[in-house]
Amino acid sequence: MATLDARKRASLPDSAFAYVDSKGNRRLPINDESHVRNALSRFNQVKFESEEARERAFRRLLKAATNYGIAPIGFITRQLRQARGADSSDLPSGAVTLLLSDIEGSTTLVQDLGEGYPSVLEQVRAIIRETVGRHAGYEVDSRADEFFAVFAEAASGVAAAIEIQRGLQDAKWPGGHQVRVRIGLNSGSPAVTDTGYVGLPVHVMARVCNAGHGGQVLLTEATRSELGALPDGIELDSLGEFALAGLPEPETLFQVKTHGLIEQFPPLRVADSA
Repeated sequence: MATLDARKRASLPDSAFAYVDSKGNRRLPINDESHVRNALSRFNQVKFESEEARERAFRRLLKAATNYGIAPIGFITRQLRQARGADSSDLPSGAVTLLLSDIEGSTTLVQDLGEGYPSVLEQVRAIIRETVGRHAGYEVDSRADEFFAVFAEAASGVAAAIEIQRGLQDAKWPGGHQVRVRIGLNSGSPAVTDTGYVGLPVHVMARVCNAGHGGQVLLTEATRSELGALPDGIELDSLGEFALAGLPEPETLFQVKTHGLIEQFPPLRVADSA
């Protein structure tokens, strides 16, 4: 790797670095192929100001690697494992509570925000990721506009869902837009594989999430049963029994109601009730 002396470093634009902190300090030069490879090896040695900043640097580094024809598969795998704090062998097994969130109206947001959408997505993920961690949850996967997490306790999953919705409502978004996610929770005993969870409980979770609206938290009868006594200030409103696409049996769905959450929504996004 060619030496990057102080004079040459100073002449480079900010875009030649994967990470520029709030004070203007520039880290991880990506101005040529050798520096990109070096940045890939040193990424975990950098102390980032926030999870959002780390995610932004991660994406800039990946883009630079792609431009130079570098396929950093091992690097990507390590970062995904570090981001969720566990690999599949660390995920809880047996009876767990699964949570899936999905950004409502993401296509419209992409059209309205253009190049500003990736930073909004990063902010949404950072809020969800930090909240999941505070409630002893694990990140299983995050792709496109979805975020998949798991909790050993149903109460922790519901508490995280409530805090996620409050956090997104309190956040400031560009152009006065409202950024909301629908959240679905389901409890069960899915199988743990090298790629995460598989089984009917996962499919139920996904269908429940898809049935909701931005700002809404839905959960199944299975999760309600795992909750036991509800904490003070939290209510579950039974919405009825619904036949969800592809599932063998109807599901009784509940909406979480508590201070700070939106309470009124259109009918669920399902074909009909059972």
